[in-house]
Amino acid sequence: MTFADQNGTNVDAETLLRRVHDIVSNAKPIPLSNTVRLDSKEEVLELLDEAITRLPEELRQARWMLKEREEFLTKTQREADDILEAARNRAERMVQRTEIVREAQATARRTVEEADDEARRLRHEAEDYCDTQLGRFEIVLERTLKTVEAGREKLRATPVVQDEPAELEGADDAFFDQDQL
Repeated sequence: MTFADQNGTNVDAETLLRRVHDIVSNAKPIPLSNTVRLDSKEEVLELLDEAITRLPEELRQARWMLKEREEFLTKTQREADDILEAARNRAERMVQRTEIVREAQATARRTVEEADDEARRLRHEAEDYCDTQLGRFEIVLERTLKTVEAGREKLRATPVVQDEPAELEGADDAFFDQDQL
């Protein structure tokens, strides 16, 4: 089953996990108990399965962005090296014209500086994007972990045994009436 938002576009894993959180947090408690009744168990399981399926895709996309950044940096460095080499060759051919040599060196330096600045900017943008995405994943996973820990803690809690009223003494032990607790 594919989950989409109101616009019909696929939602990300974080949105799916938020839906699960909303379903669990809005579940109604069973009367006379701290336990909640989950009416949409199948929906929760489907949402969790879909989120698990989408997480690797989103991580793959983040890795792809990092790879693209590295390829761009390599290409830019190669272009900068080519421009610098061309400037050196040109300068050697025109040694007599010192003004042209100076101009070529300045252009080469500017080009290298611009390429370095652009590469630095792209690297920071990619790192910021990845950090933001990983921060979001961390928050969602921490919330999910807290919910799971709280659920497990509730399961570990042992009920307090109360003394049986005098009227139940001698009653058949096979009969259990939850209203008597």
